[in-house]
Amino acid sequence: MAASTTARCSGIPIVDLAPLESDSPRELEETAARLYDAFKNVGFAYVKNHGVPQDVVDEAFAWSRKFFALPQSVKDKAPHPPYGWHHRGYSGVGVEKTTQMMFDDEDISESRKVPDCKESFEIGSDENARMPNIWPPEHEVPGFREFFGRFYDACYGVEVKLLKAIAVGMGLDEGYFLDYHSKTNNQIRLLHYPPVDASLLGEGKVECIGAHTDFGTMTLLFQDEVGGLEVEDISDKGRFNPAPYMDGTVVVNIGDLLMRWSNDELKSTLHRVRTPADQGRALGQRMTRARYSIPYFVCADGDRTIDCVPGCFGPGRPKKYAPINCDEYVDMRMNALY
Repeated sequence: MAASTTARCSGIPIVDLAPLESDSPRELEETAARLYDAFKNVGFAYVKNHGVPQDVVDEAFAWSRKFFALPQSVKDKAPHPPYGWHHRGYSGVGVEKTTQMMFDDEDISESRKVPDCKESFEIGSDENARMPNIWPPEHEVPGFREFFGRFYDACYGVEVKLLKAIAVGMGLDEGYFLDYHSKTNNQIRLLHYPPVDASLLGEGKVECIGAHTDFGTMTLLFQDEVGGLEVEDISDKGRFNPAPYMDGTVVVNIGDLLMRWSNDELKSTLHRVRTPADQGRALGQRMTRARYSIPYFVCADGDRTIDCVPGCFGPGRPKKYAPINCDEYVDMRMNALY
């Protein structure tokens, strides 16, 4: 039987997906119920035995470090377009500003006065004709494109397990959510937070990533041992607890679209990144440690319109949201970032 415990400090449940491979309907239902409870009460879960081998995860981080170590002139050969909706390619430090449901031009401009100290590279499906990938020249980083094509497929395998389990946990047919996710609209993001003067972080002059929610269906986050992720305590608003690296797990969180889809039954929880200061500060050094993370964003197919999930509304429980097209919703959120 699968064990579900809670990580110390963070309050985030740990859910073992191994029983999803079992022939026992009872074990599958119990695991689905644990995931549902985690996403209803916390919005986050540490997931183990997820299906992506550790050596593949390690290789993904090695490729990420290799890419970000390239000369700036090489990284700039795969530039992110100036508009937010075409979310592909490379963005340098300070180009993107993570915002939380902010659409007014003046508010966005004000938020950009405190830049995000990160650089990123966005990768999607090569089958997505609306949003083609923007790759660096193959000779500059041979094998990079091929590896992340395989890594995308590996992450999709985890996505399928989770979407089925969430549906079962909500009393739906296991294919309910999967029917809206054909693999083409997801995204891998390589993130590098370079060392920065800790005093600038402390004074609020720069941020790693400010408090925000993700806006797709859900996110799988692979993080390195540096950590820095913090998750808001749903029962104590404004209090953020560390969600440190945990060997052999991926952090999974619900996005705004699935929260809306479920009539707020599943929670999209605020989180942020506060890169820990380098232990070398004791020697007079004030720089933070470099941090790398790799989120995989799960998004429903862009041509689909989502409406409230059956069982999440009824007499005395009206629908809170109107139906919405997935592409239109994501474009609205993405354009606020650039």
